[in-house]
Amino acid sequence: MTIMLTGLSFAYGPGEPLVLQDVSLDLPGGAVTAILGPNGSGKTTLLRLILGLLTPLTGAIQVFGQAQAAYSRRELSRQIGLVPQGESLSFNLNVLEYVLLGRAPYLRMLEQPSEDDERAAFEALEATGVAALWHRSALSLSGGEQQLATVSRALAQEPRILLMDEPTTHLDIANARRVAGVIRQLRDQGCTVIFTTHAPDAVAALADQVVLLKQGRVLASGPTSAVLTADHLSATYDVEIEVVEANGHLLIVTY
Repeated sequence: MTIMLTGLSFAYGPGEPLVLQDVSLDLPGGAVTAILGPNGSGKTTLLRLILGLLTPLTGAIQVFGQAQAAYSRRELSRQIGLVPQGESLSFNLNVLEYVLLGRAPYLRMLEQPSEDDERAAFEALEATGVAALWHRSALSLSGGEQQLATVSRALAQEPRILLMDEPTTHLDIANARRVAGVIRQLRDQGCTVIFTTHAPDAVAALADQVVLLKQGRVLASGPTSAVLTADHLSATYDVEIEVVEANGHLLIVTY
């Protein structure tokens, strides 16, 4: 397995309630895995634990068969990239400079990006369809354009595992479809993609594997066809949900 989580629990401070409780998962490589659950179920926290930004209270994390703690910060950054939800920009960089930040794990301190780094950044911008914006100030971008630039920055990092936190939430239909195409292309190239969402429709359209989270606990995990059922979804969201198959696609119906 690409990522193995064993008995993870986490709270944001002493005496605070547990955000995640006894989470154990084997997340396969070369697949798209969706972490699905209501708001506040611990999805973003789980991504931050995998990335090493948070330390679990209990449990262990392995990445490619090695303890996460055995990697240096730079080594882990070469393995795992993150597309956060609603990143706030504080520096007036142009879009190309912003995307080049994804090359940081490959540069020594104060080293300038090379032509190869710039090529990787332009290829990432082309993959998300915003290469024409390379010279624009990143602060001038619309919300959707900024999200696509953030995806580009993560692609420029060339990670073997890409974590995406609600990647299509702020995108219109056309740009959401573009990001979905990028996710499928990454999977076809052997990259492991793990994304969070509260929308079962996105899971039905994109995911090979699904993890259902509710109140910090795993309710079910496995192949999409086995996990994305009416019973599982109704238990996750506490509303009646029906799953209908039409022309080989799963459709989610709520009442």
